[in-house]
Amino acid sequence: MTQGASSSPARRSVLGAAVLTTAALGVGAGAATAQADESQGGGRPSRKDRWELPVPTVIAHRGASGYRPEHTLGSYQLALDMGAHVIEQDLVPTKDGHLVCRHENDITGTTDVAAHPEFASRRTTKSVDGTSLTGWFTEDFTLAELKTLRAKEQIPGTRQENTLYDGRWTVPTFEEVLRWAETEGRRRGRPVWLHVETKHPSYFRSIGLGLEEPLARLLRRYGRERRDSPVFLQSFEPSSMQRMAKLVSSPRVVLLSGASSRPWDFVEAGDPRTVADLVRPEGLDWIASFAQGLGPTLDLVIPKDADGRLTRPTTLVRDAHARSLVLHPYTMRNENTFLPADFRRGTDPNAYGDVFGAYRAYFATGIDGIFTDNPDTGLLAASDFTA
Repeated sequence: MTQGASSSPARRSVLGAAVLTTAALGVGAGAATAQADESQGGGRPSRKDRWELPVPTVIAHRGASGYRPEHTLGSYQLALDMGAHVIEQDLVPTKDGHLVCRHENDITGTTDVAAHPEFASRRTTKSVDGTSLTGWFTEDFTLAELKTLRAKEQIPGTRQENTLYDGRWTVPTFEEVLRWAETEGRRRGRPVWLHVETKHPSYFRSIGLGLEEPLARLLRRYGRERRDSPVFLQSFEPSSMQRMAKLVSSPRVVLLSGASSRPWDFVEAGDPRTVADLVRPEGLDWIASFAQGLGPTLDLVIPKDADGRLTRPTTLVRDAHARSLVLHPYTMRNENTFLPADFRRGTDPNAYGDVFGAYRAYFATGIDGIFTDNPDTGLLAASDFTA
């Protein structure tokens, strides 16, 4: 076993653990940390649906994507070997209906498709969720064709070291990931937790490639369809989680973007609500009627000022916990360019900043877990926080 097996926090119920206070820990990470207890209040409530995971839970964002090309079996394996508590997959379909793991259906930047002259004619422009994109898209490839491509680093300018692994892995199917998780779970004597996102579900439903039904079939086939199964389902479109609630009992999480944004299914349905409406008490009551958790952007937990520095935490954690909703915000990364301004160090945007300080500020709000590109860093920060 590697780091997570020996040094991760003691296993506790995500929803049953008490929130540690900044005063007890002596944390001094600026105004956000100092005010966290006052803003968030006491411990989170208990409920019937409990998942035995450490608090804070460290979720490997697209695998160990800080070190390997994202959404590859190599990235997932490294995250698990590091000790990540949960591994994330994003799902999009192929032309023949297979679910594959890519952050987007546009695979221009994450595969070597541009180097394949036999697919040059597949380059096209599409409107996906109201955004015009030009490139190559998974829904225009059969699985057999997609498997001729190789994965590569998405942000090589920031993570040049990751380009060493370009071409090493293919695009995995979700079924391959489920088989991998089964094998690793047997080898380790404990389940491998997954965090599975349906990407652009309304768009894919509109072209006859709905995600929810094939996902439910795979979950049932591999025994992950129950409310205590080691999997979280997630989507930025609440209606996708409502659909999944009718198909399986697996825990469901509604992802939330910026406060002024609207979920795309709301846009299509003419629903005027924004994310700001969904994080108000009535919005949270509605989410709690079909989901067990929230995946908010970190700015909904602690907003930034005009200079990019953290300000005072919102009441989102307190309000969500009052409705027994687990909170898994996104995304922590080690590089300066992704950190709040008060935790950047030096002038190189690609250099690592004071990421441990940033983790302390966010953990102090009482969140249940966090998505990170760097699971080893997240595990050390979580261990420090709970020590």
